[in-house]
Amino acid sequence: MSEVKAVRAAVIGACGRMGSLIIRRINATEGIELSAAFDVAFVGEDIGDLIRIGKMGIPVSDSKDLKSVLKDSKTDVVIDFTIAAATAVNAPAAAEAGVNLIIGTTGISPEQRAAIDEAIVQNDIAAVISTNYSIGVNVFFKLLEEAAQYLRDDYDIEIIEAHHNQKKDAPSGTAMTAAEILSDALGGKDLVFGREGICPRGKEIGVHAVRGGDIIGDHTVMFIGNSERIELRHQAHTREIFVGGAVLAAKWICSQEKGKVYAMADVLDL
Repeated sequence: MSEVKAVRAAVIGACGRMGSLIIRRINATEGIELSAAFDVAFVGEDIGDLIRIGKMGIPVSDSKDLKSVLKDSKTDVVIDFTIAAATAVNAPAAAEAGVNLIIGTTGISPEQRAAIDEAIVQNDIAAVISTNYSIGVNVFFKLLEEAAQYLRDDYDIEIIEAHHNQKKDAPSGTAMTAAEILSDALGGKDLVFGREGICPRGKEIGVHAVRGGDIIGDHTVMFIGNSERIELRHQAHTREIFVGGAVLAAKWICSQEKGKVYAMADVLDL
């Protein structure tokens, strides 16, 4: 019986907080192995030494060499949890190299997303693009969709998210996904971001962002009636919840139909 080939995964932003956690998880997971590492810093140094898990024989590469390194390393999938400006350049380049994509970057503009989607289809690769790779958060999304069906008419909806003081984009991608799910379930609702001055409430969905300290990620959705309130909440205690989902998605995507963009809900069969 032939041995099953391990998925070969490259990580962009390898020296950063999420990148290094993802590499550690890849290194500890059967069926997947690190093929390449990219970052703007420490180019040429061994990624294993840099993240303190021991020499791996994989030097950090500059993203300007992305396509050639991906091809030379026979990479199957790229995992990117960086920033929108970088992902907008690197994702199409990886697609042109024929490599599947796992994208967890938030703050991507509609124009950037459209260009990424086009590159995925044109180059016949598969991708998972999600604002949150936590299994719990994706169940949270499913529960919001179901709750909205029962609380359609007489309940106001408010979304409150809280993150650490270094997060660049607001509201969070997870909060925006929650808002989009609720709006779609309710036939289309306007979104209002924070409130100030004279602003009587209508039928909109309110979205609010809190930034402080080292909060990893809290999301609360309030369905507020005249005499009762239902709250659905997800709180992240560690970034490992995102890491595990990303590695799971990387193993999953390589056997999926090409030319398509999937969500984390597809990975989890929700």
